[in-house]
Amino acid sequence: MCGIVAYVGPKQAYPILINGLKRLEYRGYDSAGIALLNGSLNVYKSKGRVSDLEDLIHDLNLSGTIGIAHTRWATHGEPNTVNAHPHYSQSKQIALIHNGIIENYALLRQELEARGYVFESSTDTEVLTNLIEDIKLNEEVDLFEAVRIALNQVIGAYAIVVISKDDPNTLIAARKGSPLVIGIGKDDYYVASDATPIIEYTKNVVYLDDEEVALIRRNNDLKIKTIRNHEKTPYVQKLEMNLTALEKGGFEHFMLKEIYEQPNSIKDSMRGRVHSELGTVSLGGIIDYEQKLLTANRIIIVACGTSWHAGLVGEYLFEDLARIPVEVEYASEFRYRNPVIYEQDVVIAISQSGETADTLAAIELAKSKGATILGICNVVGSSIARATHAGSYTHAGPEIGVASTKAFTAQVTLLTIMALRLAQLKGTISKSRFMQILLELESIPDKVAETLKTSHVVTKIAEQFKDVRNFLYLGRGYNFPVALEGALKLKEISYIHAEGYPAAEMKHGPIALIDADMPVVVIATNRGTYDKVVSNIQEVKARKGRVIAIVTQGDTIVKEMADYVIEIPETEEMLVPLLATIPLQKLSYHIAVMRGCNVDQPRNLAKSVTVE
Repeated sequence: MCGIVAYVGPKQAYPILINGLKRLEYRGYDSAGIALLNGSLNVYKSKGRVSDLEDLIHDLNLSGTIGIAHTRWATHGEPNTVNAHPHYSQSKQIALIHNGIIENYALLRQELEARGYVFESSTDTEVLTNLIEDIKLNEEVDLFEAVRIALNQVIGAYAIVVISKDDPNTLIAARKGSPLVIGIGKDDYYVASDATPIIEYTKNVVYLDDEEVALIRRNNDLKIKTIRNHEKTPYVQKLEMNLTALEKGGFEHFMLKEIYEQPNSIKDSMRGRVHSELGTVSLGGIIDYEQKLLTANRIIIVACGTSWHAGLVGEYLFEDLARIPVEVEYASEFRYRNPVIYEQDVVIAISQSGETADTLAAIELAKSKGATILGICNVVGSSIARATHAGSYTHAGPEIGVASTKAFTAQVTLLTIMALRLAQLKGTISKSRFMQILLELESIPDKVAETLKTSHVVTKIAEQFKDVRNFLYLGRGYNFPVALEGALKLKEISYIHAEGYPAAEMKHGPIALIDADMPVVVIATNRGTYDKVVSNIQEVKARKGRVIAIVTQGDTIVKEMADYVIEIPETEEMLVPLLATIPLQKLSYHIAVMRGCNVDQPRNLAKSVTVE
C-alpha cells in the first residue's frame, strides 16, 4: 500500500533511500518523505511523487549514514505535505514511517492530548510516534523497549521503522499484517516493504513475522523479539529476484513490458509442472495436501480484484474438470458475513503480492474453522505464503505496473494445472482428454506471442474510442471473467467507466444503456456458447451499439457483424482466457496512453493493498 525503505551502515544513506523510493513508488505515490540523521534529525517531505521530493531537497545537505524514507498511499488524512511520512514526535527526537492502519488511533490520540501532546497531522502514524516517545520518557526505557511496549497497545496493521536522535546507530523495525523485509549486507542493513530496493545491494534477507520487532544496530548482529518479549532467531533467506526484472528494458512503461513478458511468465509458471512426455502434471508445493483436495467437499476461492477474476476462471476449471463444487468469494466480504466453513473444505487464497490484507484476514478466519488453506501468490516469502498450509508460486517475476497483467495469466495457468491434477487424481477425466488439454496448454506461450502481434489493430481501435465515457464488456462461460477483467483494466488506467457482464444478462438491464455512443467489447470465440454470443451481438447491433469483437482466427460470422475485430489463435475453450485477455490488456493500455494517463501509477491505486 505504501513504500518503506531504510538504511544503516557506512555508506551515504540518501542515494540508497531515494533510489529505493523510486523502486517502491508503485506501492504509493500521493506523497513522499525522508529522514536523515547526521547530528540532527532532519525530516524532508513533499506532496506528490518522489521526483517532487527530489526537486525540493536537491540542494540541501543530505549527508548521513542512517535514514528512513516513505512513499505514501493515503489512508488517514488527505495527501499533503503535513500528512506525509516520516512523522516527528512532538520533541522532534524520534521519527517514524508506517504502512497500515492503527484502528484505535483516535482513543490513543485522546489519551496523549490529555497528557499535553499537540498533533500537526490528521494521521494515525503521528499518534504512534508520540506514543513511543511518551513511553520512552515515562517508563525510562530505550527506544527498542518503547516500541515493543507501544505496539502492545496498538490495534490494527502496521509495518514501521523508527529512528531516534538519541541513538544514531539504531533502526527499530516491526510488523503486523503489513510486509517488512530486512536486507543483511556485509557491514550494513537495509529495510523495505518489499525486496525491490534491496536486491541491488544484497540477496540475504530476513522476513519479519507478525508481532515481531527487530533491533538493527550498526556493526551488531540483528536481534528480533516478539511484542510479548520472546526472543526469536532470525531466519536468513536468499532472494531469487534479479535486478533486470525491475527495469523497463526499453519499454515505455512497466505495464507494456509486463504484457509482453506473458509468453515467458506463463511458460515459467508451467516449468517443472507440466510433463506431456510423461502424461502428468504436478505441483510440488501442494503434493502433501493432494489427499485433502481429493476428499474435499468443496473448494472455496478467496481473492480480490484481478485475482478474484482469476478465481472465477478457476471455478469453471475445477467444476468442469474435477467435478467438485466451487465458491468464489471476495475476500473483503468473506470474513464479515459469518460464512459456513467445514473442516472438509479446501480454501484457495489467490494474491499477486501475497500481502493483500483482506485475503490474509479471510485465511485466518478459514483456518480458525479447521479448513485446509492453499495459497497461490507471486512473491516468495510473502505473508500469504507463510500463513497458508501449502501452496504454489506463480513465478511470473516482479510485477511493477499497478494494473495487473502477467499475474492474471500466471494465476489462471496455475489454476489450470491444479484442476488438471485434481481431475487426474479423481479419475474425472479420460487419459486422451487429459493429454489433449495438456498438449494444448504447452502451446499457449507461443499462441500468446502470436496474439501479441495484434498491436496495429488494437491501436486503431484505441484511437477510435479513447474519448468515450463508457464501455460494456460481454462474455459467456469461461469468457465472462475475461469480460470482468477487461473492464477492470480499462477503469484502472484510463478512468473510463466500464462494466463487465455475462452476455446473456445484457438484456436484463444493461441493454438500456446501448446506443451509438456505447462501445461493446464481446469475447466471441468459436467454442462453447458461440451461437448464443452471436445472438447477443445482434441485439447490440439492433440498438446501434458499436461492437469490438475478440474472435478466433478464421471466423467469418462475427466478422460480418462487428465494427472491429481482433483475432486470436484457436485453442481449447478452458484456455481461451489466457489468450483473450491479452488484446483487452493492450486496448486498455493504448487508450490510457492516448488519454495522457499515468499507466504504471494510476490515480488513487496502489499495487499491494495491505489495509482493509
